[in-house]
Amino acid sequence: MRHVLVANVFFAPHSYGGATVVAEQVARALTRRGGFRVTAVSLCCRAGIADYAILKSETEGIVNYQINVPAGRSYGEAYDNPAITARIAELIHSLSPDVVHAHCLQDLGTGVITAARDQNVPVILSVHDFWWICERQFMIQMDQTYCGQDPVRIKECKGCVQNYWAAKTRFEHLQSIGNQAQLVTYPSQFAKNLCEKSGFASGRGVVWENGVRLPDKGFLKAQRKRREQDPRVVFGFVGGPSQIKGWPVIRAAFAGVSRADFRVLLVDGSVDGSWWQGHDFFDLPGEWEVHSRYSQDDMDAFFAKIDVLLFMSQWKETFGLVIREALARGIQVIQTDSGGSTEHGLIAQDQLISIGPDPAPLRHQISQAIEAHPAQQAPQKIADFASQAAEFERLMSQVLLEQETT
Repeated sequence: MRHVLVANVFFAPHSYGGATVVAEQVARALTRRGGFRVTAVSLCCRAGIADYAILKSETEGIVNYQINVPAGRSYGEAYDNPAITARIAELIHSLSPDVVHAHCLQDLGTGVITAARDQNVPVILSVHDFWWICERQFMIQMDQTYCGQDPVRIKECKGCVQNYWAAKTRFEHLQSIGNQAQLVTYPSQFAKNLCEKSGFASGRGVVWENGVRLPDKGFLKAQRKRREQDPRVVFGFVGGPSQIKGWPVIRAAFAGVSRADFRVLLVDGSVDGSWWQGHDFFDLPGEWEVHSRYSQDDMDAFFAKIDVLLFMSQWKETFGLVIREALARGIQVIQTDSGGSTEHGLIAQDQLISIGPDPAPLRHQISQAIEAHPAQQAPQKIADFASQAAEFERLMSQVLLEQETT
């Protein structure tokens, strides 16, 4: 039985973000395949518990060792924390995993990789965002616009970071650590190209596309029932009220729509339900509603309520998980030309909206969707987490074979 130690800043029972979804779902899919034992290490921050104490929990058969970190950690500790490294080294020593699968290491730190290396445990590093080449993690500048560097050169970051020399030290440290992973995976060719052109782990990368949770058997029935009860087209948006996710463009586009026979659901993805507080939509046509946050287990209930997903990111993303979740359920997608999110290949290039503030192209596609409704769209063939786990098994076998022969 192969033992995989998964390292991610969050992990069940405390989950947040798309990368955590992937880390958890692939881990569970591996255990279902048989022949695998999966353990996780993540972080928590709880008052009243000793700093760097380890809390042990278990969710769906996967044990998670949570390292309790104090608040107010330093800039350097966000990417290299010796206290966390010591705890992870102890865990690796006691658990004896065959492979460490490192996902998002912000706040966990690069010591995950060095601790594994020191004990001769191979590391597969899965890059989900641009944390490894950008201090701000998503290449979003202080004015909430996309950086656009290609490749990233740290000397060009002087106007964006608070302390250039600290950022330069961080950049060079992460470049060095990346070369210690046996394999680096990326969710898209765009992400791989940009990272490697920027000097990160050149020659070690492969594209390992994310799977999605496919719809359950009752999804199409629920979708059909809702459409029979209310013939209006329903638009969905899960990005939140930020400029970088395209909310100003979406609002401006709808403000100029001449019809009102549609609904819009705005998902509040925050933990405390605060995203859309203070926002009103009384001056916009159509019926608007804020929808509560959904999980992997109840996403079908949300997607059954919408016909069109709006994905208007104003930056180049590494992947578009929600896009593929929608396409797998026969939901039409209107999206920007936003990097790795477009690599599903199911939307024509001339239908991708250019990043920028002009609402006219989006308004045109919104109007087309209203006019064409109820045009049915067949569910698209999208890889699931089981397929992604099978590919990970292949990659892991390759890494272990190389480890044995060196």
